[in-house]
Amino acid sequence: MIQTPKVILYIAVSLDGYIAGENDDLSFLDIVGKQGEDYGYNNFLKTVDTIITGRRTFDWVVNSIGEFPNKNIQYYVISKSVHPEIENVKFYSGNIENLVLELKNKAGKNIFLEGGSQIVSLFLKYKLIDEFIISVIPIIIGKGINLYTQNYSQIQLELISSKSFESGLVQVHYKVK
Repeated sequence: MIQTPKVILYIAVSLDGYIAGENDDLSFLDIVGKQGEDYGYNNFLKTVDTIITGRRTFDWVVNSIGEFPNKNIQYYVISKSVHPEIENVKFYSGNIENLVLELKNKAGKNIFLEGGSQIVSLFLKYKLIDEFIISVIPIIIGKGINLYTQNYSQIQLELISSKSFESGLVQVHYKVK
């Protein structure tokens, strides 16, 4: 039986719901940094063949690392403007629901919704997320970029798993009921 790919949001947040501090500062993630511990990220990546990300997130990664990682994964960068394709990166400015439907109709692995907050808001608005894997970092930031930037209609979730780590990070995995 061929399984339909799922859209999975995999993201880290502060206890008060921020995915970045002011000026896109991600240094709060360092408080849970531990040599050899990736909190399941590499195993998660093995389950996906497509990543959807926002333009700001794409630009931040390219500016921070110098290139976009994971050359064996197809990226879709949601952008208001059209740009030429770069290797495995496609810029997409069309209807997001159509993109997700097209990707789910292809046989393949799951779809990783990487962020940022504007893209997550769009996916929540159209109820396009099937699962949430949220790593809660034990810190309260107070200001920055909040994961949840607007009000949504209620989405009921069912717990798949939760795991706490020595660093204080707690990872919860939910599926949409």
